[in-house]
Amino acid sequence: MPYPYVLLSAAVSLDGCLDDTGPDRLLLSGPADFDRVDEVRASVDAILVGAGTIRADNPRLLVNAPERRAARRAAGRPEYPLKVTVSGSGELDPDANFWHTGGEKVVYTTDTGAERARSLGLAADVVPLGARLDWRRLLEHLHDVRGVRRLMVEGGGTVHTQLLQEGLADELQLVLAPLFVGDPDAPRLFGPGGYQAGRLRLVETRPIEDVVLMRYEPTAPGAGPLPVAADHHWLALACDLAAACPPSRTAFSVGAVVVAADGTELARGHSREAGDPVVHAEEAALAKIDPADPRLATATVYTSLEPCTHRASRPTPCARLVLDAGVGRVVTAWREPNTFVTGADGSGLLAAAGVDVVVLPEYEERAEAPNRHLL
Repeated sequence: MPYPYVLLSAAVSLDGCLDDTGPDRLLLSGPADFDRVDEVRASVDAILVGAGTIRADNPRLLVNAPERRAARRAAGRPEYPLKVTVSGSGELDPDANFWHTGGEKVVYTTDTGAERARSLGLAADVVPLGARLDWRRLLEHLHDVRGVRRLMVEGGGTVHTQLLQEGLADELQLVLAPLFVGDPDAPRLFGPGGYQAGRLRLVETRPIEDVVLMRYEPTAPGAGPLPVAADHHWLALACDLAAACPPSRTAFSVGAVVVAADGTELARGHSREAGDPVVHAEEAALAKIDPADPRLATATVYTSLEPCTHRASRPTPCARLVLDAGVGRVVTAWREPNTFVTGADGSGLLAAAGVDVVVLPEYEERAEAPNRHLL
């Protein structure tokens, strides 16, 4: 199921704290960065904070600049983004600023928490997610029911931690403030637990007055049948490679990327690469990797079209090449149509052999684009 693009936003001290333990909120950045945050808010469809942030900071979560609100209205969008909070217990303060400013609000909670939240008479849509909070169900609901395509998450640390640990954050915008809090009881941005392997990709570094904005993207693929945020980046790259293929009326244009579990790109390839009129994308990419490379066993192959199961130009189809390489996970955008082979089912062959096959149908149109003259 498609999810919104999830952008985590936070400011921290040099020792990783979100705040101190004093009665007033610690302001970690200044007017220029607050204006940047306002600009980001104006660009998204929804802003999410945890119930703990509402209790601790009593935020309004508004787009403050009148010209930005006007631009949203002119584009046919609500003046303010949808405001979202998450509470397992449903214990929320009905007098908090969150409920009495801005536009529409929604509360995601458990079945039990929904009873409590509804009893408070909140001016909000209350959505139960079952016996426990489920981030994937929450994101699916935001995308499919509320039409949210970009979601900004402003805290707190528990929410940021959970989204990163589940591989659901597409981007981290982190502002580093030049001060130390030094209090062992102060709230911190990230908690302990199991995070995805690998280094994040640094997208941007920008000084803003005396703070520094750093934007990161995750790189590590998922490790099973569920998609993670980095899968979208790598599959989009595979689709872009398909668009670079020399055109053909007798074969599909396909792009492929092989990525190690830590997010290292091992190889990429595309159909008809290097002037070979019959080479396939997965074949071209896998040929560039030492078959003895131990990283292949935990790697992911991203391909714009599912690996083929039959071909006339080579003795070994791409699905078999993937299996022979020992790769255990494939992410694809498009199931092979019957244009050249009737009943092709590379995904089924791979899954029957124990490979985790993840299909991201939201990329199908992008994968089809270089091949439309064949359909």
